[in-house]
Amino acid sequence: MSLMKWTLTVAALSTAAAISLSAQDVPATNPLAGNADAIRFGTGLFRARCADCHGMDARGVRSPDLTQVWASGRTDDGLFKTIKNGVPGTEMPANPRMFDHEIWQVLAYLRTLAASAPTDAPKGNAENGQRIFRANCAGCHRVNGTGGRLGPDLSRVGIARTRDMMVKQIRGATEDFRPGYEPVTVTSPDGQAIHGVKKNEDNFSVQIMDTRERIQGYEKDKMKSVADDSKSAMPTYGPDRLKESDLDDVIRYLQTLRGFDPAVKP
Repeated sequence: MSLMKWTLTVAALSTAAAISLSAQDVPATNPLAGNADAIRFGTGLFRARCADCHGMDARGVRSPDLTQVWASGRTDDGLFKTIKNGVPGTEMPANPRMFDHEIWQVLAYLRTLAASAPTDAPKGNAENGQRIFRANCAGCHRVNGTGGRLGPDLSRVGIARTRDMMVKQIRGATEDFRPGYEPVTVTSPDGQAIHGVKKNEDNFSVQIMDTRERIQGYEKDKMKSVADDSKSAMPTYGPDRLKESDLDDVIRYLQTLRGFDPAVKP
């Protein structure tokens, strides 16, 4: 082993021994914050394990923009537990094999990218946005345990998407089919079209949630056809359907949604 590799290995093991913590002993603040070595190691860990979903610049691809998490009110210990335990019902997996010091290294790196809290007052009225959401969106989307199940749960969308991304999604400028919500049409032998979202599929069968939120399973060889749809089940809310001021209100409401922070006791 080269001297450089030996030095890095000893440093990593020493760090692990110093801050190996149980889930119950997570400190409130990152013990490696500002540590140059931790930031360097965290950069490599993030790019290898997190960048596919969060982007090389941490500004989000399929998953949240991580440069905004501290400005939005998240805490070091809450973020640590999110990385360690994952977020049930989302694409964020648990990482039980990551050592505690590795998680702190990733967070130390992300802290160097963190945006400051915005100084301009956000536009839009959240209360009116909530009313519009309940009237137009809650039939398919759940928020904090209330609403439909045909579309993704939006309880964490306030930290999972940038404002621009949410605008594009609502206006229909982008299609984003998350696993478990891909639109599909099953046509029965008598020609009846059954629309829904795909929950499970293998070579022989497909399971969907139909528009009445019923989970149904179908054997493919007994159906006339099973076709993936290219168009989302979510309607397009253009300016003729949702005026600009109402869009601002809906976005403001969505920005208030933070989901579950493990660091905060109910």
